This record gives sequence, structure tokens and C-alpha cells, in this order.
Amino acid sequence: MKALVLMSGGLDSTTALALAVEKYGRDQVLALSVSYGQKHSREIDASVKIAEYYGVRRITLDLGEIFKDSTCTLLEGAGADIPHEDYADQLKKTNGAPVSTYVPFRNGLFLSSAAAVALSHGCEVIYYGAHADDAAGNAYPDTSERFNKAMNEAIYIGSGDQLKVEAPFINMTKTEVVAEGARLKVPFELTWSCYEGGQKACGTCGTCRDRLRAFRENGMTDPLEYENGEVKG
Repeated sequence: MKALVLMSGGLDSTTALALAVEKYGRDQVLALSVSYGQKHSREIDASVKIAEYYGVRRITLDLGEIFKDSTCTLLEGAGADIPHEDYADQLKKTNGAPVSTYVPFRNGLFLSSAAAVALSHGCEVIYYGAHADDAAGNAYPDTSERFNKAMNEAIYIGSGDQLKVEAPFINMTKTEVVAEGARLKVPFELTWSCYEGGQKACGTCGTCRDRLRAFRENGMTDPLEYENGEVKG
């Protein structure tokens, strides 16, 4: 194996998977999907179909126990509802703290776990889909360029200079990620981004709004179905 891809089933990670397959070939790519106690399984279900589409091996890891006492609104047992507004509006209420859908140090935990899995499978690089829009305003600090640089260095040193981290979208907007996905002919219709777990995407949570906006700014139509058939991003 050459590359391990952290693959949630969302748009960004699927585009990262497509990049890795383009570079290394499907036989040299391993997909890792992680459960972390989220309220629904729509993204995980999507990751199964996406791995089948690309013909890559997929393995799973359950880290839900680590987050069981978290108040993150994405998680089972959270007392608060998922916000249905833009991240910019959410950040106005946090006084510089991450938004309520930030899962504590999730990418740090995922990357550390992925490093162990990657080394066990002889991989040379980990791909993940962090992008600049998620890091903006400290909404998700574990998607920032500074965080990525630190984790890359730690994993490289801790692996005996064997393993690197690649975040190809770290300086790209969501709009640019969608454009890259279109170039790679990513099956956007198989991906799931919505924080809610309904039959259709809600269209109003932060990630739905970002996704819809990115498609619109590319002059494209998102192939997912949204509640009431409305484009709300």
C-alpha cells in the first residue's frame, strides 16, 4: 500500500480519495472510515458505497467511547440541537471558541490512529480532506494549516521518518474542492455532508450551506436531494 485515506463519506474526503487513486492506483490505496458516536450513520453508509465505486479496500475503526461525555452537538446524547445557520453567524456567538459541532480534537485523534493503521499496512502517506473554509474563524481548529503542519511533523518523527500527512485542500476553499472533485469526476451523488440524518439533506445546517454554496459558485447543481427540494445555501 502507498496511501491511506481518511474517508468519512463526505464530499471533501471523497475528493481526497479520488486524488489518491489518481496518483497511486486503486490497488495502492486503503480507505479508513471512523465512527465516533455521531447521531446518524449516513456518512458511514456513504463511505461503503464510495469505496465500492473506487474499488478500494475499506476498513473501519470505532472511537465512540472517547467522545461519550462530549457536549458536541453532532454526537449521540448531546443535549443541544445542531445549529441551522452559517458558520459565520455561529462564530459570532462563541467569542472565538470553536462552533458547537466541533468534535474535540477529532482530526488529531483520527490522524494519530490512522498513522498506526497506515504503518501496519505499509503505507507511506495519509490523505485527509481538511480545507480552508472549515478552519476560518477558528470554527474547526483541527483543520487549520498550522495544525496540519504540526501533526505532519509529529507523525513523520514518530514513524521513524516513514510516514507523511497530505492535506491537499488545506489552502483551498470548499468551492475549489468541488471544482477539483468535478475534474476528478467524483460521484458527488454518493457522498453525504449533512449533519442531520434524514432521508434528504436538510439544506440549512452549516455544512449543507457551505456545500450548496460551493456548487452554486461553480455553476453546478448538487445532485443530492434536499428537504422541500429547495436550494438554501
